[in-house]
Amino acid sequence: MSDVAAVSQLVSKYNALKQEIKKVIVGQDEVVDQVLLAIFSGGHALLIGVPGLAKTLLVNTVAEALGLQFKRIQFTPDLMPSDILGSEILDQNREFKFIKGPIFANIILADEINRTPPKTQAALLEAMQERAVTVAGHHYKLDLPYFVLATQNPIEQEGTYPLPEAQLDRFMFAINLDYPSFSEEVEVVKSTTSGETKKVNALFTAEEIIEFQQLIRRVPVADNVIEYAVTLVGKTRPKSQAAPEIVKNYIDWGAGPRASQNLILAAKSHAILHGKYSPDIADVQNAAFGILRHRMIKNYKAEAEGLSIEEIIQSLF
Repeated sequence: MSDVAAVSQLVSKYNALKQEIKKVIVGQDEVVDQVLLAIFSGGHALLIGVPGLAKTLLVNTVAEALGLQFKRIQFTPDLMPSDILGSEILDQNREFKFIKGPIFANIILADEINRTPPKTQAALLEAMQERAVTVAGHHYKLDLPYFVLATQNPIEQEGTYPLPEAQLDRFMFAINLDYPSFSEEVEVVKSTTSGETKKVNALFTAEEIIEFQQLIRRVPVADNVIEYAVTLVGKTRPKSQAAPEIVKNYIDWGAGPRASQNLILAAKSHAILHGKYSPDIADVQNAAFGILRHRMIKNYKAEAEGLSIEEIIQSLF
């Protein structure tokens, strides 16, 4: 199949996928778009929102619609790295045997990831970056495609451990979930209190997703679009000459080179999923909030003045 035909096939399957997800998830269109952007770009996503906004249901539904193996890990203060990765045990023949942990699946839901201490959070780092884990000196490859979709309640709530910057940077997108509108909430209440269950059909195979990820990486990008993305990320760094006054005054730390890479990958995905054959600057801007939101650290002055990170990112355009 030619790349042009593959793009058409992906667009039609993507639209069908969104309709399938809508059977269960009411509203949250932008959130669904960004989760799927991350998946087709081969990245991980962090969903941030208060309890009860269907974060877990969303991830479960996406996994079902994509036809991927799905495991949920509930992060708690007493969770140990071996509870995630697996451990070696002595079998009946007095030989060590590796028992795989829940990290061995295509989609991992790291539920309430900020409720577990940094030692256990760090167990995910190698898996997220290398798509492999090392246990007792042995290296184990994870099955592809592989995604970590983590949920997080706002840091201000009690009993949480803020994610370290190194781990936050591993997430391609940080996606904020907001409360539903009045009409959406009415629909949610109707559908969840009626006893009716809706079946989600699997529309993809693991092999198809890998092929589509490779297709997206082959998409050509004009030099001016790449330069725009790199310039945009450079503006987030307060010590950079290109940084505007708002960044110098209100940001302590800006985004690193991984943000530039992710912006281009997400722009490629956004273009392809909307039937275009090459991304433009609008595609980069569309992805910018989700990709830069968790990579820019506001200072106390910004907090005191109630300035949101989204307002600062908007000013960079």
